[in-house]
Amino acid sequence: MFGVGLPELAVIMVIGIIVFGPDKLPDYARQAGRMVRQLRTFAQSAQSDLRNELGPEFADLKLTDLDPRVAIRKHILEAMDEDDLATAQAAMASPGNGGPALEPGERPPYDVDAT
Repeated sequence: MFGVGLPELAVIMVIGIIVFGPDKLPDYARQAGRMVRQLRTFAQSAQSDLRNELGPEFADLKLTDLDPRVAIRKHILEAMDEDDLATAQAAMASPGNGGPALEPGERPPYDVDAT
């Protein structure tokens, strides 16, 4: 979830045992788990309240959709896809760039700037 693997988790547990002691560590772990559960329920209730206030057209709204980085990335990728589509259509329409085949005896187009 946070990119923490087994070795990192073991180091965190060892540091926790050293700092808090083995007798208090389970209590702190329970409190941390309780806090994470409360934060999760708070986030879910805020998300459902937001969906209810915005109406049925936003029923599939996710909180990650409101992140500006995600929105910008989404719009840039859509624009790039549209540009790629327009470029591909233009290439198919122009002769010599994957367009229609040349007639027998027809010379291919010559571009002075390309050579």
